[in-house]
This record gives sequence, structure tokens and C-alpha cells, in this order.
Amino acid sequence: MWTNFGASGSGSSRSGSSRSQFCGRTRREFIWETGAGFTGLALSSLLARDGFFPAAHAAASGQPPLASPLAMKPPHHPTKAKACIFLYMYGGPSQMDLFDYKPELQKRDGEELSIEIRRRSIQKQKILGSKRKFKQHGESGLWCSDAFPHIAKHMDEMAVIKSLYADSFAHGSANLQMNTGRILQGYPSLGSWLGYGLGSQNENLPAFVVMLDPRGGPIPGAANWASGFMPAAYQGTVFRSTGEPILALDAPSGVSRVMQRDTVDTLAALNRVHAADRPGMSELDARIASYELAFQLQSSAPELLDLSDEDDRTLESYGLYDKKGDQPLTIGPATFGRQCLVARRLVERGVRFVQIYSGGGHQQQNWDAHQGIESNLAIHCPEVDKPIGALLSDLKARGLLDSTLIVWGGEFGRQPVSQGGSGRDHNPKGFTYWLAGGGVKKGISYGETDDLGHEAVVDRHHVRDLHATILHLMGLEHEKLSFFFNGLDQKLTGVQPAHPITGVIA
Repeated sequence: MWTNFGASGSGSSRSGSSRSQFCGRTRREFIWETGAGFTGLALSSLLARDGFFPAAHAAASGQPPLASPLAMKPPHHPTKAKACIFLYMYGGPSQMDLFDYKPELQKRDGEELSIEIRRRSIQKQKILGSKRKFKQHGESGLWCSDAFPHIAKHMDEMAVIKSLYADSFAHGSANLQMNTGRILQGYPSLGSWLGYGLGSQNENLPAFVVMLDPRGGPIPGAANWASGFMPAAYQGTVFRSTGEPILALDAPSGVSRVMQRDTVDTLAALNRVHAADRPGMSELDARIASYELAFQLQSSAPELLDLSDEDDRTLESYGLYDKKGDQPLTIGPATFGRQCLVARRLVERGVRFVQIYSGGGHQQQNWDAHQGIESNLAIHCPEVDKPIGALLSDLKARGLLDSTLIVWGGEFGRQPVSQGGSGRDHNPKGFTYWLAGGGVKKGISYGETDDLGHEAVVDRHHVRDLHATILHLMGLEHEKLSFFFNGLDQKLTGVQPAHPITGVIA
């Protein structure tokens, strides 16, 4: 059958053998094989109008179709954590100067050895011992350096993972992999996956909030918190670090709340009519949702961001009254402290995922310590140490730490050898993250790097395992959480095997 489709309109451009390629094919196979052409486009449009693709998306997640993309959804399994705060040290913090104590590194300071500096680039370099002083803390005896005196008081709450590795030596692709699971742009971020899998607990606030360093954002910018191929409603909402956190939120002069409500409702009705003829355009649904959220934020955001109801003791504990410090490039702890305090207020009000970036701009303006590890630590550690310590204390005192997962780390770690005499280069082969809060084992060190802290050697885990762990702690199974796109059930952890790090899960 279908032999009449084998020749072109002129009947001269195909041989008899080419015409016979359709012989024996079923109608279903013919439609499938022409799916890349206009037949496929028309079929896709008709299927979309009939609700096929939303149904496929829902089937991939195991959930029925929902009126709102951010409606609450049940987790795959019972969990303690309801929200996640990701403290992101952009630039790559140095593991062997903060949490990964290496006595051998100190002993061999100044020795020369051959080491992989960038991918397949083996060079002779001199070992650079850490100038930090390390101590064991709390009942757990976990190591922490004197760079973090406030965080050190909370080691008994943490699971410190010292054996992570990633694929890229470059900031751009490493940031993307840590935030989206891929080294290329166009994939949904971790916060988007959580919003997609669990929905929002508060319809008056974004499900996913991002707060950036005033010195700038990470490479490659918004792709780190984008929703990729998911509906645009799942992307992160950026709260600005200076000035108005959300621009143009106030109503125009002379426009009442009732008038705005009527305008938003009218726009939503018109947009739905427009969207009905354009199936599959998630931007339209996201626009409707964004107008509604903006309207609700006029009431919820001022209350959220107004810290006047916080007592002086709380504000002081987060470093809001502290001076900037002596380092020319430092901004002091007040900015990060305010962001941590706002993060606590966000999770109190049901926001699902909050990501705070420490570091912006280039090199010494973030944790990228090419130009001197000691000066880099002197700039950035005091900016985050007191605020993070206060956040952990505050959450615990309010009974929120058990239901809030805290994640700390950057896109990779640093090298155990010197760069330019006092700096450290990028290192994705072995680096440290720590977790605390909801469902995390307390006071444990997991995995090891080699004697110099260069490469993960014991209980090695790729970044995809960290993502699987975070999803698991939030009640989601990484293999079940999928989104149908380009003919595949896409996952945060990709197609390669991934496993939650069970050794850090309580």
C-alpha cells in the first residue's frame, strides 16, 4: 500500500526502487515517518487542541491535568522538607581552605607535581598549602576552618559531602550543570523542577525566588533559573538586591484596587480567548499567571520585605548592622544577611525554593580565587558566615529547620596547587557541598578526596547524584519526575544513571 506516494509530482526524480520504500508500511508508520513535515505539524496541532500534549505532560509526572501549573501536588513519598534554600557560592569556593582538611597538603607545601589543571592539560605546578587553621567542632567532630567561625557552630546539623565531581572546568557550563543538570542552555533549573513536581504552597508569592549579589549575576545569567522547555510559569522570579526588589509593583496614581482587579480579570479573559487558538504556547498561560501574581504581590510583597516587625536582636544576628570591612572589594554581611532573613520569611510563607547567590562580577568579586586565595576568603567569608549561621539558628528556633532543606556550595572547587603564586584555579574533579535541615543526617562527613584534596576517590558522586538527593529529600523520585519534550521523558538527572546519596539521608 501507499505506493502512489513514492514518486514526485513530475514522476521523474525517483526511481522505482525509491518508490517502493513505502511498500508494506501501515498508515500509522507512514504518518509517523512524515511527522517532521507539514503532515506532522497539522497532526500535532490537532492533538494539542484535543489536549493530548498536556495529558502527556501530566502522565509523565504521574499527575492529572491541573488548571494552574503551580497548583499544589502531592510528593511521591512522605518527606520532612517542604522548602529548600540554596546558598550558592558563585565562582567556586575552595574546599581545602574551608571544610576539607588535608594535613598532607600542609606538609607538602611548595613541592612540585604534575596535575590536571584544565581538561586533558597536565602541568607541573607547586602545591599550595592552606593558610587557614582547622578545628573539629561539636559532638560530631567535623572539621571547619577559621574562615567560618559562625558556621562552625552548626557542624552538628550538617552532612558534609566531600566527594562530588562535575564535568566542566569553565564557569558558564559548570553553573548550568549545577543549576539545570546540563552543561548547555535551554533546560529547566532545579527550582523549576521542584515547582513542576510539587506546585506552590502560596498563590500570592512566587514558587521560586532568586536573589543575586549586587556586584552582578552568575555566568550565563538567567539561564541558571530559567524554566527551559517547561511552561514559563516555572521560571525563577528575581528579587533585586538594591532599590525596589520588584520593579513597577505599585499601582499608578489614581488607580484603585477594585479598578486593578477589573483590569486583571479582563486581560485574563482576553488572553484565554487568544490562547485557545494557540495550543502549546506556555508563554500565554504564564503571562496570565504573572499578571495575577503581580496583582497579589502588591499586597504580599510589601509585608514580606518589610523587616520592621523583626526585633533588633534578629537583625543584628544576620549582620544587618555590621560595617562593610577593610577589604576594598567586600560589601560586608548586611546584603547577604538581609537576603537570608528574607529567605526565612519566604519559606515561612510557603515559597518552595529560594536561591541566594554570593559573589558577582569577575574573579575576586566572587569566589573565583585566581588572584589570591587568602584575599578571596577575606572578602567573601565574612560576607556570608554570620548570615548563614543566623539563618540556621533562626530556622531551628522557629521549628522550621526540620521542614527546610539548606544546600550550600558552588559550581566546582579549587586546585591544591598555586596559580600565580597565591591563587587557586578551577577544579571540578573533587569538591565539597553541605546539606542541613529537612531529612538530612546530622553531623556526618561523607566521602573523601585524595590526600591533597584534588580528586574525589572515596564514595564519588556526580552532580546528578546531588540533584537526585535534593529531589528525594523534597519528596520526589528523580526517575519518576519527568517532562515530555522532543519525544523524550526529560529528567533533571538526564539519561545516565543517578542515585540519591543515601549516606546523607536520615
